[in-house]
Parts: sequence; C-alpha cells; structure tokens
Amino acid sequence: MIDLSALVARFEGAVRACATGTPGGYRRWTRPGPGRGLEPNPYGCADAANLLYTLACFPADAGERAAAVAELQSFQDPLSGFFRESTHHEIHVTAHCVAALELFEAPPAHALKGLAPLDEPGALEAFLDGLAWRDDPWLASHRGAGIYAARLLAGEASSAWQDRYFAWLDAVCDPATGLWRRGELDPPYRWGASRFPHLAGTFHYLFNYEHARRPHPHPAALVDTCLAIFAAGNEWPLGRTVSFAEVDWVYGLARAMRQTEHRRGEGERVLRTFAAGYVDFLTQLDWDADEGGSDLHRLFGAACALAELQQAVPGLLRTPKPLRLVLDRRPFI
Repeated sequence: MIDLSALVARFEGAVRACATGTPGGYRRWTRPGPGRGLEPNPYGCADAANLLYTLACFPADAGERAAAVAELQSFQDPLSGFFRESTHHEIHVTAHCVAALELFEAPPAHALKGLAPLDEPGALEAFLDGLAWRDDPWLASHRGAGIYAARLLAGEASSAWQDRYFAWLDAVCDPATGLWRRGELDPPYRWGASRFPHLAGTFHYLFNYEHARRPHPHPAALVDTCLAIFAAGNEWPLGRTVSFAEVDWVYGLARAMRQTEHRRGEGERVLRTFAAGYVDFLTQLDWDADEGGSDLHRLFGAACALAELQQAVPGLLRTPKPLRLVLDRRPFI
C-alpha cells in the first residue's frame, strides 16, 4: 500500500495558497510570474472547488458556499452566457465553471445563449463535424465535449438533443482503435507520430458517455490502444507531468475495462505499475520549480488521476479519506 497523505496535504496547501482574501476568491497560480495574475481567476475558483471536493474537504458552511457560488457566477457574461479566460476556449471555460457550480448544487446565473443556436436543425451535427478532429483533436474535444456538459448542467439540453449528440458520436467512433474520430486517425499527425492527442480528445467524449450511462461503442479496441500507448513508452511523457494527460490515459483504460473482459489482467497490472511510478514521480518532484506544480488547474488534473487510480486498483493507494473523482458526480474537467 502506498500512502498519499503527504500529497493530499500538498494539494490542500496549494488551495490555501491560492486564496485571495476575497470570500470565495482564488487565483490560479500559487506564485506570481509572467501572465500569472494574483486576482481571482475562473480556473482558480473552479479548481479550488474541484480540489476540495476531490480531497473530501468541501466546504459545509452555508456562507462559505454562497460566497464561492457568487464568485464563480461573477465571471459569466450575462449576454452570451459564456465564461472566459485567456488560456482556454470559452466553451471549455464555460463547461468547467458550470461543472464547478454543480458541486454547490448551483446553476449559472444566466442562460447559455451563445450555445442556444445548437438547437437548430442540423446545427449540432455541423458543429461536431467541423471540429479539428485530425489536426487538433485534444483542444477540439474541449469544445465537442464542453457543449454537452455545459448545456446539460445548465438544464438546457433536451433529451432529444442529447440523443442526437450521442448518435453522431456513436457513428464516428473508430472500431479499430476505440478513438474519435474514424477516418481522421492516420499518421503522420501535425504533432508527429503520437496517438496520444487523439486519446486525450477521446477522454473528453468518454466522460460524457460515462455520465449519461451510455456504453462506449468499442471498449475492447480502446483497451488495446491505451495499452499500446503505455507499452510504446515514447508517445507521451506519461507519469512525468503535473497535468491532465495522466487522467486522460488512466480514465480511458480503466473505464473501458469496466465494459469488457478483454485483456483485463494485463490492464490491471499496467495500472498498478503506472500508479506506483506516478506517485514516485510526484513524491520526488521539485514543487517550487515545476510549472505544473504551481498551477491549481494542473494540480487538479493530477488529483483526478490519483482519484481514478484509487478506484481502479483497490487497496493500493491510501489517503486520509477516499478521494472523490468529480466525474463520478458530473461531466467535465
């Protein structure tokens, strides 16, 4: 058994370090730098809530919760309904903030008018079809997954609209790899030979499927892809970053394994091996120098990976309280 108490304490300390002194306000970075303001930030506020939920120390005080909700809601543009921040597309920022509000059982303050045109006949399908599936699948998935999560959590996604969304994705999932999107997966890619950006993009659609309790169209193929990426060892520095890349891979493999017996024993062994190596990396990391270690958003990604691993390899990772993956409550990270 591997004790994560020290890492949990470090994550909790990072949240405290990002508190601005404004009720409910959090900056994104633990230390200043170029482009790193010390004012409240949409990702700082959202990921403080996400981390506190993950670490099972979510605020219970009604006043504290109300302040956090008000601070998050203050970032929303009342005309379009979008939340905005310079590092991500507005659909990602919107879905991420609306998802954080859901932890407080609170809605956004304004309707998501900027996404309402997707209700028009054919508009949803045209939007999905027009994403950069080949050249930028990772960042494109922020939009393709974000439209579902944001509208669902805001109460603006009808059952018929959701059915259209998943029907389109079902039809274009690649049966050979389990990745989205079929016909857009052949190398060379813009970033080289790595399939990982396609897997990272697939992760974002997969958590929507998981939330909707819908089966992945080709889970055995996704297991094969995840294991092949790990075995190759050179497609992405997995387990060597404080980021979301680790949860992209861990979640993809672990959730696909829930739906198929295909290579189950091998998958479990690989997850255990990865978990031990990743914890070792995080334990030895120079947190004062690492860029990801100073970013509350990327710290949340690492915490998500540990939370999913704790479920996927029961008994291996010990924490003072069981970690809680926000994706088991609502979609989007």
